[in-house]
Amino acid sequence: MQDNPYGIALLWQQGDMVSKTVAFLLLLMSVASWTVIARRSYALWQLRRLQHAGREFWHAQSFQAGLTLLQQARPVDGPGNPFFYLADQGQQALAHHSTHRDDLHGHLPLSDWLTANLKGAIDESAEQLQRGLAILASVGSVAPFVGLFGTVWGIYHALVSLGASGQASIDKIAGPVGEALIMTAFGLAVAIPATLAFNAFSRSNKGIVSQLNRFAFQLHAYFITGAAPKATLSHTHPVNGAA
Repeated sequence: MQDNPYGIALLWQQGDMVSKTVAFLLLLMSVASWTVIARRSYALWQLRRLQHAGREFWHAQSFQAGLTLLQQARPVDGPGNPFFYLADQGQQALAHHSTHRDDLHGHLPLSDWLTANLKGAIDESAEQLQRGLAILASVGSVAPFVGLFGTVWGIYHALVSLGASGQASIDKIAGPVGEALIMTAFGLAVAIPATLAFNAFSRSNKGIVSQLNRFAFQLHAYFITGAAPKATLSHTHPVNGAA
């Protein structure tokens, strides 16, 4: 089989340290972005189960049974299980307010205290959802320019080599210049998936945060009144309002 006189292998062999560094950077950015995409995709798949559990929470026979349902949907503590974390933080805030009335926050109305704690829990969960998205945004915006820099440098390197050799025929120019343009294609190949994934994850995160806000509103009503919001109940799922 005759060796291809033009191609990526020849580009790598003829490239200098700058060209190889650019190619290595693009490879690192691609690996980083696809790692984030895989991890965030798996996390979102798990959050779908949590969303269903969040809807079923109000059909539990007690508040503690609802917490158990949320924890079983994803046995992770903290903001990684946002619906469980929100309900648990609200319950702790209610207990803390009733047992620390002599503290400064004890003079706050219970409604304001609960609102502040539920909002803080939502903010922590939203921050957890945003992890890794900065990498995708950076790769999506930087990778095309890194590839373009590699192309410009490759063309410059090729023209200098051709000028030194004194051979400027079209077949001597087309190969090195065409190979240098591959860097731009590499940059786009790295940037496009990262940008699409960033937009998709951002849209999904907004939907989850909206559901958390609705869930927090329902929890707030429950902690104040001691009864589950009627809008969340169905006629076939009676709820015992006692915590």
